Amino acid sequence: MDARSIIARLRDRKPLSREELSWFAEGLASGGVSDAQAGAFAMAALLNGLGEEGRVALTRAMRDSGDVLAWDLPAPVVDKHSTGGIGDCTSLPLAPALAASGVFNPMISGRGLGHTGGTLDKLESIPDLSTEVSEARLGEIIRDAGCAIVSATGEIAPADRRLYAIRDVTATVESIDLITASILSKKLAAGLQALVLDVKCGTGAFMKSADEARTLARALVETAKGAGCPTTALISDMNQPLASAMGNALEVAESMALLTEGALDTPLARLTIALGGECLALAGIAESPEAGAFRICAALASGEAAERFGRMVAMLGGPKDFLENWREHLPKAPVMRDLPAPKAGVIAEMDGQALGLAVVALGGGRQREGEAIDPAVGFSHIIRLGAAVNRGDPLLTVHAADEAAAEAAAQKALAAITISEGPAAPPPLIRERIT
Repeated sequence: MDARSIIARLRDRKPLSREELSWFAEGLASGGVSDAQAGAFAMAALLNGLGEEGRVALTRAMRDSGDVLAWDLPAPVVDKHSTGGIGDCTSLPLAPALAASGVFNPMISGRGLGHTGGTLDKLESIPDLSTEVSEARLGEIIRDAGCAIVSATGEIAPADRRLYAIRDVTATVESIDLITASILSKKLAAGLQALVLDVKCGTGAFMKSADEARTLARALVETAKGAGCPTTALISDMNQPLASAMGNALEVAESMALLTEGALDTPLARLTIALGGECLALAGIAESPEAGAFRICAALASGEAAERFGRMVAMLGGPKDFLENWREHLPKAPVMRDLPAPKAGVIAEMDGQALGLAVVALGGGRQREGEAIDPAVGFSHIIRLGAAVNRGDPLLTVHAADEAAAEAAAQKALAAITISEGPAAPPPLIRERIT
């Protein structure tokens, strides 16, 4: 077996066997497949597709190219994955809510990508906290707190890490088959017994249209189930920020308000509860997603989810009193200013990608890989679609390192928000459920 023959078969639209895809994944991980061969494979996959069986086989092969975690725990191991959006911090309240509801959640997460925020960057805005832990330490945190939000070790899905870097420089990121295998190989390497997917759709998501989001959701669900993991997906709206804040520490603050103050009527809370309900139903802990959602609500309202989050933060090196004093611990930007509405009307549209890029420009995201970020900057108190405003009413609050950055961000945000004269109905938060 060799790389050239495998690439040629894929080029000629001939199906690849499980053995061929396993061989290729092993070559990606070991270096036996060259960068040129990996790029040719990615382009052939983008143009011709792998087919459902090939997608499952590649996912399994990339999962098995490194360590696959095995757990000896008294309850199911579950997780959630989001395809990326703005103001999307559901992972922070969801992980401890799941732990407080009778399951274990080892959440292997990522950093910001393009205009979207990253869960690890958000969590690491907490002083002294580190998401880089060994597998042994991960096991200790899971057994104690029930949840851990961490970065992937170098031994998790190394074939995907190599192929992803190649895709980024060969214009093949958009391949549904390769997106699916990339997401699921890392998630399934965590040894899950159930997975729920939050596929974003709208101006602040990678998938802008409903058809694109539905295609990806179905590919993810079918592939995960084909690889042996019970999975469902929710397609959720991303035409506006999910939380009323964007930026790392600001989104942690939103999450802490949900965990400690019982703010259960916000879009962030509603989606967290719905995703958690799906997880508990898939894991057999609840009879239905609705019954699971009730349990997640109870965990949030009782404070038990908050206690789990505080325990996880301390075990990741963060402040031991973070739960009690989170407002004092989170970094704050030196400049804060409201953005006034230029006219009266109704908030009709938001360009979510433009808002995300404005936060990146403030320093809240990376322009280049490895670049340091400012955890304190971003937007808070972001107005919602459909809200009525008078001239001068605040549309959002800018948090910046200096006045010049604040002014530039305010102008970008203003250009991204459309105010109309007539009524505007906001889109539903959850658009569709894929099983």
